[in-house]
Amino acid sequence: MSVLYPTLLLCVFGFFSNMRPSEPFLTAFLMGPDKNLTETQVVNEIYPIWTYSYLALLFPVFLATDYLCYKPVLILQATSLVVTYIMLLKAQGLLAMQLLELFFGLATASEVAYFSYIYSVVEPAHYQKVTGYCRSITLFGSAVGSLLGQILLSVAKVQLLHLVIITLASAAVAFVAPWFLPMPKRSLFFHKSSGTTEEREQSSSKSLMESTEESKSKAPLDNPESCKAGARSSSLMEVLRMLFDDFLQCYRCRPLLAWSLWWALATCGYFQVVNYAQALWETIRPSQDYEIYNGYVETLSTLLGALAALLVGYLPVCWSLWGEVALCVLSLLMAVCIFIMDTLKNIWVCYSAYVLFRATYMLLITVATFQIAASLNMQRYALVFGVDTFVALLLQSLLTVVVVDSAGLGLDVGTQFLIYGGYFTVIAVVFLIAGLFKLASRRRSDQDGLESSSDPASETNSCR
Repeated sequence: MSVLYPTLLLCVFGFFSNMRPSEPFLTAFLMGPDKNLTETQVVNEIYPIWTYSYLALLFPVFLATDYLCYKPVLILQATSLVVTYIMLLKAQGLLAMQLLELFFGLATASEVAYFSYIYSVVEPAHYQKVTGYCRSITLFGSAVGSLLGQILLSVAKVQLLHLVIITLASAAVAFVAPWFLPMPKRSLFFHKSSGTTEEREQSSSKSLMESTEESKSKAPLDNPESCKAGARSSSLMEVLRMLFDDFLQCYRCRPLLAWSLWWALATCGYFQVVNYAQALWETIRPSQDYEIYNGYVETLSTLLGALAALLVGYLPVCWSLWGEVALCVLSLLMAVCIFIMDTLKNIWVCYSAYVLFRATYMLLITVATFQIAASLNMQRYALVFGVDTFVALLLQSLLTVVVVDSAGLGLDVGTQFLIYGGYFTVIAVVFLIAGLFKLASRRRSDQDGLESSSDPASETNSCR
């Protein structure tokens, strides 16, 4: 029951917070008669605010999440979503929509609490199972929301404004769930038992890739005083120093550094493509003149992405050997998808390329996730993925400032997608070079090993 209750509430929150029927039609809604904004305002002045606010809030929210023991930040996320959709429903004008993006950036940055909370209230033996539940339900909620929105729009002929009302109602249901969650009794960094600190210091000389079972035992759940007054709590400077030390140890590992580099680069490009795909579709098939099918596309791409993620475990690939080559080939495929979306100007081809792009990304990001996290403890897991996400957002902000923002080049969406295609091509080239270098180094080391084993002197020396 102690596992079932918080997991059930988190699943309710995850489903309804991600069930957003209006999401696939947001650009059409903003550019339609309800908001009457221009493409330049939406693409170059409103959407960039989300990127900047997400970047600015990610690290403070990450620290606040741990310091406040997760639950208050979950409530903050739910509140931010409700405020976002109330403003989308009621507010008018450019400035109001920019403020809306700020609140949505806060909600997105607060998602770290959703994926961290469960590890503080259940035993390590249940981590994998409840993580699967929570991640699956968010994808399912997103798919249901997109499909529901498209059916209501195409079959029931409802207005886009009504989809926003339904999305607000879903956010309101999600708002209720976190209030009933039990308050965690520990956290990863600020609130730990004194034994945790001592064990961490004793194990600091161990290798980076320590076993998962050992690392999980370092965070006992049975200390009821961890998040209460008088417990062993770390100061902000102690936490920052600990994070910095872990950061240096983690990124000395070359395989982890390679996968993290791809994670950050590809996630930056993925965010840009997904954020501005609706604007591209709107230029190819304007919603004021034609019926649009964005909801079906988002549903299909989400489900195929989830299926691709599930199939990763069954692929007979030695990722430690062929990882860089796979990243090169599939990054190049993603680049081709973007070029097709932008150049052929056919909505059905564009939709199909988008679905393939998202499915490919989901497959690769799943591989990157377990390659990075398989042998990290929970503390370093949170740190590494937090750093990778921050770097991705930093790169995305730079790309947005230069390419998208009206303060920079302010390019039209078609030209933007040409740049995004070139961006993924550069990623493919980088990992092609890395893959070839790795294979050449491995062949050279094998040859050196054969030569040394055939040398009698070396055999004598090796036995000494």
